[in-house]
Amino acid sequence: MNSGSPTPVNIGEIARLAGVSRSTVSYALSGKRPISERTRLRIQQVIDEHGFQPNASARALAHGRTQTIGVVFPPAGRRYTDMQLDFLSAVIDAAAAHDHDVLLSRSGEGWDEAFDRLVGQRRVDGTILMEIRVQDSRVDRLLGTGFPFVTMGRTADPDALSWVDMDWTELTARCVRHLAELGHHRLALVNRPRELFAVGYEAAHRAVDGFRTAVAELGLTGEIHHCGDDAASGEAVVRELLDHDPLTTGIVVLNEAALVGLYRGLDRAGLSVPGDVSVTGVVGARWAETVTPMMTGFDNSSDVMGRLAVDLLLARLEGSSTAKPRQHLLTPELTVRASTGPAQTRS
Repeated sequence: MNSGSPTPVNIGEIARLAGVSRSTVSYALSGKRPISERTRLRIQQVIDEHGFQPNASARALAHGRTQTIGVVFPPAGRRYTDMQLDFLSAVIDAAAAHDHDVLLSRSGEGWDEAFDRLVGQRRVDGTILMEIRVQDSRVDRLLGTGFPFVTMGRTADPDALSWVDMDWTELTARCVRHLAELGHHRLALVNRPRELFAVGYEAAHRAVDGFRTAVAELGLTGEIHHCGDDAASGEAVVRELLDHDPLTTGIVVLNEAALVGLYRGLDRAGLSVPGDVSVTGVVGARWAETVTPMMTGFDNSSDVMGRLAVDLLLARLEGSSTAKPRQHLLTPELTVRASTGPAQTRS
């Protein structure tokens, strides 16, 4: 007697044991064609007895869908940041709530072999495309394939796409205005790494636009500095920005992975936050609340963005290919914590 688990079987074995054709088993699983209740129950009994689980290929053949969505997410730096990992976790949870799996591809910014396998071979029903460039060849090519996708971020011409994004231009400008209201006149933007800016990383470019526009409109002085995604780079950028303008009193940060190092660099330079330098920006709440004093800023809600991206993609999968694209542009409210205060004259 076999007291262990039932032995898994394939569709052919189910058909043989139930005394029906393979196509009848397929119809019973997919519901594409009606079969008699007696036959359906006989097939179901065999399935229950033998622990049959249709694999992904069988489901795809039966339903025309893999029940899997892709996330094309090349790491922007040497590793994923906490914000990026929070986003991935939110995508996985949201997909699971709709009985979908997630396949992560670390393919690069172009149309490489890994991207071709994911999309060209239809390993997934649709994909979420990350690390968007202002001019993005992946987006251009996908638009010509009819393959369902949404983007995290916007290209220079985003109207034809479904996407989720932070309003980096407006949020960065609001950071400048917040500092100006506190009397700060000499500001610095700590942006993402220079190599990302050079290849057209969308968030980094829009942040620069917002910073420059707000500084010019308010008659302020503003320097732009690029910073790597690590604490050591945060320390280094403090030395750089103080060399450029020792009288800087306000810093706008868009690089959460460098935030701890930036605070450390200010401390080593003998500058207190916010007594000598006020710090604000757009980062994840977890990072803003980890540093001391906790950072005033616009919290980047990566978990919300992940859920919205999955909702948009599933809507595209269920809807018409000609349906109007949908977009979500997020502008969270400023969370005032302890890192900003009135400007102090410093010589």
